Amino acid sequence: AYPYKYIFTTLFFFLFLIIILPFQSFSFPETHSLTYIYTAFSKPVELPGIHEFTAMGLLDNRMIDYYDSTIQKKVPKQDWMKERLQQEYWDKGTQSRQSKQQWFKVNIDILMNRMKQSSTETHVLQWMVGCEGDEDEHGNLQFKRGINMYNYDGNDFLGFDDEHQVWVAAADAAVLTKRKWDEVTALKDYTKGYLEKECMEWMKIFLKYSKMQLRDASPPEVHVFTTKAKQSSIVVLTCLATGFYPKEITLNIRRNGRILNKEDGVKSSGVRPNHDDTFQRRDYVEILRSDTAEYTCEVIHPGSNMHKEKTWGNPHTCPALLGHTSLSLQTSSYNTIVPLWALCHKLSPDLQRHSGALSDLLCTSLSTSSKQMLHL
Repeated sequence: AYPYKYIFTTLFFFLFLIIILPFQSFSFPETHSLTYIYTAFSKPVELPGIHEFTAMGLLDNRMIDYYDSTIQKKVPKQDWMKERLQQEYWDKGTQSRQSKQQWFKVNIDILMNRMKQSSTETHVLQWMVGCEGDEDEHGNLQFKRGINMYNYDGNDFLGFDDEHQVWVAAADAAVLTKRKWDEVTALKDYTKGYLEKECMEWMKIFLKYSKMQLRDASPPEVHVFTTKAKQSSIVVLTCLATGFYPKEITLNIRRNGRILNKEDGVKSSGVRPNHDDTFQRRDYVEILRSDTAEYTCEVIHPGSNMHKEKTWGNPHTCPALLGHTSLSLQTSSYNTIVPLWALCHKLSPDLQRHSGALSDLLCTSLSTSSKQMLHL
């Protein structure tokens, strides 16, 4: 049966990553991390949003790319990843993760046979690999620690001691793997070098790209205004956010604090381009002229860390519209919703404590003769 007892610990783990960590403030030295987490089940799990194989990359605990056995493709989860990295990077990343998917499938079978487990049960194999670095006030990044650990059915299985350059068995069934991998000097040398150097180089690149987006971000101008409707008893309340970049934005019209939706008559232009490579969005709703409730427009622009609210005054007034006023006829859509599957993946408590860091080029950067990962 599926090990449901791990679902709740995983739920809290991802809530911590997504909700709490982004709002923490840091002082120098500031610790950064690049982490990749792979999760594979021994057979398909009949639960919504749970895939037989999943891989995700996280920079400072924010998802930057994603792959699962259903879409069979490595995709960006941040604008700067999509804009800065060439298609060749994503193509090679897809090939790498497809290879890892097969590696996990073979090695779950190896572990099940080694432990004499039934194929009717569902088992889970995970790999967490990455690096952490400290950034000083001058922007210099220095290696802090590396992480390379395997987990089986929610328990620690095997890890790499970066300092002493040896594999450490955390379970009796892992002793055989430890002995076999310890004999491969090239694997130990490469793993240590990757964690301390190559992973750190990719972290520097990704941090640079993410900071460039934040630096280039432009907050929106927010305007609220009132216009006449066809019926004299009705007015139209319009909220315009314009001149912002990047394009992700949330706009809410509230009545006495409650967010209005389509059922309340709210209409939206959607996000559309301006002539200067920025974007705009316009939402509006019709209300009775006699309505005395307080109406506010809430605008959240993550790219520039802006959160602003503006209140409509007397519905009878129609202030002049400022800023970007022309609306392009070309619509533009973009989906940045964080998938809820991320809240359901199982991670062991030990893996949760080590939300550290690593680049996904472990296989693609190896020479042709050493690209194949060793079996457990």
